[in-house]
Amino acid sequence: MTPANDPKGLIRESYRIEGISDGECRSILIDWALSLSAEIDQHQAMQDLIEQYAASSPDHPMTALLQEGLSSPSSPPRGRRRRA
Repeated sequence: MTPANDPKGLIRESYRIEGISDGECRSILIDWALSLSAEIDQHQAMQDLIEQYAASSPDHPMTALLQEGLSSPSSPPRGRRRRA
């Protein structure tokens, strides 16, 4: 079963790829963010993923990106605006 904070298993699989680059991890992270349902808090999901994977892979590029994501201020989702 895939957890709600990684619905496609993208983050899990990125940690399994030997020699994965920072750029590849960035691409995976974007795909991951787009695949989350609107009800899931991305900040909390990143925290959960760090807790799950970072201890065993502290030097992995995905760990660094997830930590970077947590240090960035979260902003509310943007919607389309109508012109009046």
